[in-house]
Amino acid sequence: MKVRELLATAQVPGGEEELRLFRRDRDYMIVLDRNELMNSRMSGSEEQLATLTCARLTNRTNPRLLIGGYGMGFTLRAALAVLPRQASVVVAELVPDIIAWARGPMAELTAGCLDDPRVTVVDGDVAAAIAAARGTYDAILLDVDNGPDGLTRAGNDGLYSEAGLAAAKAALVRGGILAVWSAGDDPAFTRRLSAKGFKVDVPKVRARSNGKGAQHTIWLAESL
Repeated sequence: MKVRELLATAQVPGGEEELRLFRRDRDYMIVLDRNELMNSRMSGSEEQLATLTCARLTNRTNPRLLIGGYGMGFTLRAALAVLPRQASVVVAELVPDIIAWARGPMAELTAGCLDDPRVTVVDGDVAAAIAAARGTYDAILLDVDNGPDGLTRAGNDGLYSEAGLAAAKAALVRGGILAVWSAGDDPAFTRRLSAKGFKVDVPKVRARSNGKGAQHTIWLAESL
């Protein structure tokens, strides 16, 4: 049995626990306390976050996306695979070490996606990027926690609050999509989205790209 090797650690700004990057053979894991946040073998649902969102943007010639955060890049790579050349993607990553890991020990997994000319990487809180935008983005894709609560850091709770949803709606163009990844369902969050004027679809997808594994939840909320 292959031993899990600790490659690096990183502090989450505003968080109490540290992130740890592990490798076992050719698989990578990012762990917070006892929670495995990401595993390079479990990319399917994060890829679906991108592909389901981009499928709703096919009538737009130069779609503008905001992705928070980078993670292992599953969502970014899936988006780039289907977006047109005229698209632009801003990736907001709160933890600078995550990007350093992507360019360092996980460079093979990253596959150059951070150097795509359509991509701009912003070091900082995606909430700040949302707050600074007005009618800017065709889609905002959020995968910064295990769902609509602040697991990684308590400050992330604001993204899913009524005020956070209002900010996201203001940052989107009319008909834009707020897409949120979650390990599980949250009916209260669905109700908050609807109350803020979003048309909500909540597909369930599998964790693995082969259609197997645990069932995860994605909110696709269209700004009306």
